[in-house]
Amino acid sequence: MANVSVAAEWQLLINRYYRKPELYPMRWKHIDLSRNKVACAPFGGPIAIIRDDSKIVQLYAESALRKLRIYNSAGILLSETVWKHPGGRLIGMSWTEDQTLICIVQDGTIYRYNVHCEVLEPNFSMGKECFEQNVVDCVFWGNGVVCLTEAGKLFCIPDFKQIKPCKLAEVGIGAEELPHCMAVIEPQYTVSGNVEVLLGVGSGIVIVDEDEVKFIDEEKIGGVVLKIAVSHNGRFLACFMHDGRLVVMNTEFRDFFQYQCESALPPEQMAWCGLDSVLLYWDDVLLMVGPSEDSVSYIYDEPVIFIPECDGVRILSNTSMEFVQRVPDSTVSIFKIGSTSPASLLFDALDHFDRRSAKADENLRLIRASLPEAVEACIDAAGHEFDVSRQRMLLRAASYGQAFCSNFQRDHIQEMCKTLRVLNAVRDPEIGIPLSIEQYKLLSAPILIGRLINAHQHLLALRISEYVGMNQEVVIMHWSCTKITASLAIPDAALLEILLDKLKLCKGISYAAVAAHADRSGRRKLAAMLVDHEPRSSKQVPLLLSIAEEDTALMKATESGDADLVYLVLFHIWQKRPALEFFGTIQARPLARDLFIAYARCYKHEFLKDFFLSTGQLQEVAFLLWKDSWELGKNPMGSKGSPLHGPRIKLIEKAHNLFSETKEHTFESKAAEEHAKLLRIQHELEVSTKQPIFVDSSISDTIRTCIALGNHRAAMRVKTEFKVSEKRWYWLKVFALVNIRDWEALEKFSKEKRPPMGFRPFVEACIDVDEKAEALKYIPKLVDPRERAEAYARIGMAKEAADAASQAKDGELLGRLKLSFAQNTAASSIFDTLRDRLSFQGV
Repeated sequence: MANVSVAAEWQLLINRYYRKPELYPMRWKHIDLSRNKVACAPFGGPIAIIRDDSKIVQLYAESALRKLRIYNSAGILLSETVWKHPGGRLIGMSWTEDQTLICIVQDGTIYRYNVHCEVLEPNFSMGKECFEQNVVDCVFWGNGVVCLTEAGKLFCIPDFKQIKPCKLAEVGIGAEELPHCMAVIEPQYTVSGNVEVLLGVGSGIVIVDEDEVKFIDEEKIGGVVLKIAVSHNGRFLACFMHDGRLVVMNTEFRDFFQYQCESALPPEQMAWCGLDSVLLYWDDVLLMVGPSEDSVSYIYDEPVIFIPECDGVRILSNTSMEFVQRVPDSTVSIFKIGSTSPASLLFDALDHFDRRSAKADENLRLIRASLPEAVEACIDAAGHEFDVSRQRMLLRAASYGQAFCSNFQRDHIQEMCKTLRVLNAVRDPEIGIPLSIEQYKLLSAPILIGRLINAHQHLLALRISEYVGMNQEVVIMHWSCTKITASLAIPDAALLEILLDKLKLCKGISYAAVAAHADRSGRRKLAAMLVDHEPRSSKQVPLLLSIAEEDTALMKATESGDADLVYLVLFHIWQKRPALEFFGTIQARPLARDLFIAYARCYKHEFLKDFFLSTGQLQEVAFLLWKDSWELGKNPMGSKGSPLHGPRIKLIEKAHNLFSETKEHTFESKAAEEHAKLLRIQHELEVSTKQPIFVDSSISDTIRTCIALGNHRAAMRVKTEFKVSEKRWYWLKVFALVNIRDWEALEKFSKEKRPPMGFRPFVEACIDVDEKAEALKYIPKLVDPRERAEAYARIGMAKEAADAASQAKDGELLGRLKLSFAQNTAASSIFDTLRDRLSFQGV
């Protein structure tokens, strides 16, 4: 009997069964669909209704102001608002994939709403041409729209996520010959990847995309097209002709079948029901046509709206929401009258088992070989049912059969139970999302949860997330933000406790994101309390800065040890606070202070000087001044007697004064003083000689350069000023005179007075420049015979070197000298003889 009652609700179309169960009786009141424009979202989404301003309607006990109302699929009001937008009549409205309501008015302006009737800014426009020509019709798909203007021009928005209107190719029609009908093939189903618009123009069809226009003549189509519907997969067209024929063809315009309707008037609505049939609706008749001459008709005494779905069509009327779909094969195999399939016998066996009949065992024996398939069919049929009691019966039958299957995957029933619990929860009229299992699989659980969140069904979204094993963070985050927005009357401390009670349910949740929303909502104190619970400094610190909690942000950044975060806070405070206040802030935090100093040493010397002065670190200021003087010296203009040397000297003198104020930096003070004095002398020398060769050279180099230039007076001045010792003076002057080959001056200098360290500098300087003759003038004057022997050896005079070495009576020296003359046999024998002699004498 159960099979008979179920199958009695079906309609047979050729060899396929269709059913039209009622999903909901509509709970709204005084709604007449014929008086309104209606936009219904697919996948059981919300319904938007607004009074049609293109019709003259009688107002009953209602305001003359038009209201946009949004209902769920059960007719429960979700939100409403007064429509006050300019731009002319409302031409069309539709829902996008993310459930944003798109409304297009006559001048091409696009207004957007969420499910709570809140306007989403900014508004957009279809462009100047649409504004001037006026929009007369529009066709929506998924996330796009095509608009037709009075001048016969087509404009398209391919994706509402990035609203960029574009003009399609010129059709070449005017206002007198606007299309009879318009439909679109979505971009995902076209070869070009762009939307294709089908226009019923004249006696043919025009296909338009961005680049070209194709004309399909009447001979290929078979008549004038008054209505077009495109299948969900973009491969088939249903065309209603002027003579009342329904022609189904593919997109290459090859006929599959035709059906002669009783009326030649075009239907008000036409839609595909899956891929097997087409629905047509006239004023009071709904006709379902299959792939033959068969049809099924339904009589309605009220207006209806088609809502195409992937596996059927929802039928919305003033009083009910119904769903026309092909009966699944698994359901047919079980409930078809007279069915003897294994699944039907299994379902019947459960009925006998409940009645304690032995026939249950008989049925199981009959289908033992096909029992796994029968169980699978029962599970599948349960998934396609909207009636909960029928779901339960089918799942019980599957569970009963599974007990006798040894090779059946037992998690199938569990998975289906889990899926049906989710579907039954969202199908509840208070939620009003009548998803079929096919729609649920196509939509996916994350998107369903996102839609529940947007509808503020947070508790159900949280329970589903937990039940299907998904991350609950998104739900709790959205609930927290919504709670903050809606709880203006609750004090911050009390609201914080409410929020924390829920936020702690999800580990790793971003308290900073919730705090940011609280700040945007004008609750800065609450934001500060929330962000204190954020464990990640990288998210905590930027938010603290945005809510003007700089001191706390600096503390958190330094505690984290992250240099980048510390710098972020430092730069923020640096820009907002006076210098002295900034210095006091960072002085108390060593890490922040050190990082600031490291940065300022490279880029902000002047600011760093102010910091050191404010903290009494005079020596650090002095070092910076000294460094500045060197940087100034690198300036290309800082040569050739440039006046830039004056500021350099002043900087060093300032450094000297600062060093002198601290007892610990006596050396630096003296060094700075002498550096300034040397720079001044060098600057004067460059000015007098007009040669940029003195500045930044050492004292020794300055003296050598003066002597080389013949400016002995200046050399003496430098010697005197810097108290250069006599030994150093002799070395410098000797080498300077040798470098300029002034042998006469060198000889004269050697005779002025006895050199303080002897004539060794004279000898070495001459030998270094390979002037042996000049060196011979001074080698005999060397007092130490060892030095004399080595000097003779260096200029290759073996005999004289041997004589000097013998005077020194140094056998080791003789050995070294022999090695230096290893290539000279005669010289080597001399050194051997002298060493033997010294050895015989016992020296």
